[in-house]
Amino acid sequence: MTMTKRLDPQVVTFGCRMNTYESEVMRDHARAAGLGDAIIVNTCAVTKEAERQARQAVRKLRRENPNARIIVTGCAVQVNADLWAGMPEVDRVLGNAEKLKAESYAPGLNQQILVDDIMTVRETAEHLLSGFEGHTRAFVQVQQGCDHRCTFCIIPYARGPNRSVAMGRITEQVRALVENGYKEVVLTGVDITAYGQDLPGQPPLGQMVRRLLANVPELPRLRLTSLDPVEVDDDLLDLIGREPRLMPHFHLSAQAGDDLILKRMKRRHLRHHVIELADRIRALRPDAVLGADIIAGFPTETDEHFENSLRLVDEAGLTHLHVFPYSSRPGTPAARMPALPGDVVKVRAARLRAKAAAVMGDYLASRVGSMARVLVEEPGHGHCEHYVPVRLPETAPVGEIVTVRLTAVDGDTLTGDPCA
Repeated sequence: MTMTKRLDPQVVTFGCRMNTYESEVMRDHARAAGLGDAIIVNTCAVTKEAERQARQAVRKLRRENPNARIIVTGCAVQVNADLWAGMPEVDRVLGNAEKLKAESYAPGLNQQILVDDIMTVRETAEHLLSGFEGHTRAFVQVQQGCDHRCTFCIIPYARGPNRSVAMGRITEQVRALVENGYKEVVLTGVDITAYGQDLPGQPPLGQMVRRLLANVPELPRLRLTSLDPVEVDDDLLDLIGREPRLMPHFHLSAQAGDDLILKRMKRRHLRHHVIELADRIRALRPDAVLGADIIAGFPTETDEHFENSLRLVDEAGLTHLHVFPYSSRPGTPAARMPALPGDVVKVRAARLRAKAAAVMGDYLASRVGSMARVLVEEPGHGHCEHYVPVRLPETAPVGEIVTVRLTAVDGDTLTGDPCA
């Protein structure tokens, strides 16, 4: 959860980077509507724990702000609006389409529930943001929704079908952010490698990124969110090999390392696709680091299946792991599959996290003595090109990119001394 400072409308954000982007849109709408007393909670539905944390936050916010207008929105609301509307602390609930519309924040609006069928939405609302409160890294939505139906995932039902933002609009947004001083932009979406499939001519993600970098040459750094292992196009691979402004940290939506489990998840890739893509990226960009999402304890997962996921970390050379204990989502096919005991899921998640800590520790140790370029995000802290946290002197200028020599490992962080 991230919570911005209370200037006028307050926004509490859970979940993904796209929620961070959308929270800024909502802040602008609430501010324009004069809702200075509003607290907007932007929820996540990816796990039961994410929903629990959001409900807990709503109750706490009401206790601390008895006279505030509390508006709750996001993926958890979209899939179960009545649950949130039934909370006595909540004044209004907004669906994922409605939350991005200015009229949803009209102060005289009497409707408590504004949640339509997200599956009927065919366009992505376009917004031009000037910045991100509390962030030195900017997020730009290039795509929304998902046409795939992985058996564990509720997000397509919360976000609707795949729909892309026009290339020209993306360029306009990135240029505006760069003009406002942002040195790094992250392209976000639910399934960004599906970008362009709904646009005329079906331009792939790589073509859009190539045009964006060509049209905004003053942008120093560009990052991508999760990539589907079988959707990475040749244009994007070409850019990985030759474009230094495209940061050398790539996150793959792997989810598992066993072929049978991947089929039961209804993923479109097998384990060899992850390994082959990782090898190809490193051949093009030898300094690249790779991350992945991996789910521990998916229904029917045996010890052998789990060991295959564990081995994938080494075979694909993964360093940045996001480990998720399987969380049953009502309404998904996986929720009807034979579930594993909770203690088994916890043990497997713990083993994956221990593996993640080990490979990251080895990587951090390998970087000591080398040079890095760090975006200073707050006093004394930033991230280098490979998305590793770096501790810096407090005097390093926030919002700037500084060259440092990496001097030591401190837990899960590197320390760096700026070069003269």
